[in-house]
Amino acid sequence: MERVIFVIETRPRAKVARPVRNAKRPSDARIPRIRRLRRAELPRDTIELSRYLIGKTLVHKLPAGRVSGRIVETEAYPTGDASAHAFRGLTASNRSLFLERGHAYVYFTYGSCFCMNVSAETEGVGGGVLIRAVEPIEGIELMEQNRGTKVLRDLTRGPGRLAAAMGIDKRVDGLDLCSEGLLWLGSAVKRAGAIGESVRIGITKEVEHLRRFFERGNPFVSGLKRLNQ
Repeated sequence: MERVIFVIETRPRAKVARPVRNAKRPSDARIPRIRRLRRAELPRDTIELSRYLIGKTLVHKLPAGRVSGRIVETEAYPTGDASAHAFRGLTASNRSLFLERGHAYVYFTYGSCFCMNVSAETEGVGGGVLIRAVEPIEGIELMEQNRGTKVLRDLTRGPGRLAAAMGIDKRVDGLDLCSEGLLWLGSAVKRAGAIGESVRIGITKEVEHLRRFFERGNPFVSGLKRLNQ
C-alpha cells in the first residue's frame, strides 16, 4: 500500500502591534523634580541675577494644568539704566520692580502682549530681569492652546509669546516667585550650556551695553542670528 505523506506548511503568526497608551511628547515624557528656588540663592545684583537665571525654571500652575520651561534668554535692566521701567522712580504701575528680589513684575506692551520681569535688587531699589524666552518642559499641549499654534519652536521664543503660552498676565504682577504660590522660579532640570551675551533687543537708550544673556545654540532663543553667536 502506497504511503501518502502530507506536508503541512506553517507560517509564524504575525505580531500584532499593541496600542501605546498615554504616549507623551519627548519633552513631556519624564519631568525631573523641580525644586523652588530660595530667595537666598538669588544674587543681589540685577546683572548677576540675569546671568544666574539662565538654565533655571519658570513654573506656572494654571486651572487647566501646570506649564513650565527652562529659562534660556534674559535681559538685565539695573538701577540707573535709562531704558529701565524703574529709571524715573517708583510709580503705581512699576511698584513690583521695587520689591525684594524674586518678585514678578508684569506689564502690558505694544497694545498686544504682556511681558514678565523678575525684581532684582533689595526692597526699595528698582531693578529687573526681563525673561525673554524659555524652552518648554511640561504642559506643551496647554501652551499650544494658549498660543494657537503647534510650532514648538515659536511657542515661547520672545517675551510676549512666553507670557501668552504660560498664561502670565497682570493678575500675577507682584507675586513672590520664591513662595508657595502658583507662579514660581525653580531649580535647573539640566546643566545650562555656554552662556552668551549681547546688546539688548528693542530699546533706544543705553543700547551699547551687553546686558542680554542667552544659552548658546538653544533654538528657543529669540532675536537675530547675529546676536546669538
